[in-house]
Amino acid sequence: MRRRFGRTSLALLATLSLLPLCSGHAETIQTRKVKLSVETLAHGLNHPWAVEVLPDGAIVVTERTGQLRILRDGKLSAPLAGMPDDILVRNQGGLLDVALSPDFAHDRTLFFTASQKFGRKVGVFVFSARLSQDERSVTGLDTIYRTKNPGRRATNLGARIAFAPDKSMFVTLGDQFTPALAQDFSDAHGAVIRINRDGSVPEGNPFANKTALPELWTKGHRNPQGIAFDSKDGALYTVEHGARGGDEVNKIEPGKNYGWPVISYGVNYNGSKIGIGTEAKGFEQPLYYWDPSIAPGALLIYRGKMFPEWDGDLLVAALKFELISRLSRDAAGKIVSEERMLEETHGRLRDIKQAPDGSLLVVTDEDDGQLLRISRAPST
Repeated sequence: MRRRFGRTSLALLATLSLLPLCSGHAETIQTRKVKLSVETLAHGLNHPWAVEVLPDGAIVVTERTGQLRILRDGKLSAPLAGMPDDILVRNQGGLLDVALSPDFAHDRTLFFTASQKFGRKVGVFVFSARLSQDERSVTGLDTIYRTKNPGRRATNLGARIAFAPDKSMFVTLGDQFTPALAQDFSDAHGAVIRINRDGSVPEGNPFANKTALPELWTKGHRNPQGIAFDSKDGALYTVEHGARGGDEVNKIEPGKNYGWPVISYGVNYNGSKIGIGTEAKGFEQPLYYWDPSIAPGALLIYRGKMFPEWDGDLLVAALKFELISRLSRDAAGKIVSEERMLEETHGRLRDIKQAPDGSLLVVTDEDDGQLLRISRAPST
């Protein structure tokens, strides 16, 4: 017997077809040291940019198109109410990173980065908001930091957040396709900045008493989209996009200059030379670089129990070759080898986080974006 649908049923089906879905499907991938199980926790996300884990294990995901969602007990929420309605979604811009307050268990505060329009220009701003108890909205939205010199292009924005052991906030800011600004110490483009959770400048910043912006921690970056502290020793690292080649891993030390656009291991998109070469006095060398570029999206220093073989390794989510780059280090911290995992199997990998059990959470920057969980496959 043929079943007929009324208008209400058809509308419901159309709505359900647009909602992100959760899936328990898992596949097995062999790597050099361990066999991985890759499970799709959710799909149908609109260019997810960042993932974070709440203290009780629920997962927070941002979509670049402006939505914030929570995955709890296998169910993905509708977009939370209360998010900014003036986010500029264009090119690489939109709702970007999310990070938990170091005191989230008490203050329920989330921090975000996003792009916003200023007249005909685009700026990066950092804002905070409190997650409601019912997890349906955020409240108390407050802009705590905004780039003072917005650019014309919504590209090379940086915009990753990391909290230091002292609970101060580090934010990466790209050059917005104006390379000279990365060497302008009166400007925050091409920089890693350090601020308090209310946007004020903490004591101890290296340029606080000089003719430079007091929030600056380092300069000379092009587009640092990954930043992470090593939980073992507190060292800070970034990964950043080069132009055509020259993606870099850097160990971040206060007051240092990382060279862009004076030195680079890449070339301009037209093939011409960048700056004066690959090294010069007064500029730091990367710990590692890629040529050709892999387009790094995020960085994690692995310290979990699930993969003891990877202890201290750097895991880099990459967009261009759709992979996770595992960089192993020797006892002195020198990067000695690279393994490329999940290459061209799941799409453009934008963010990577370590879950409390040591598994990995990854989002794919696609129209039909996925939230993946990577765990250790059962031994047979």
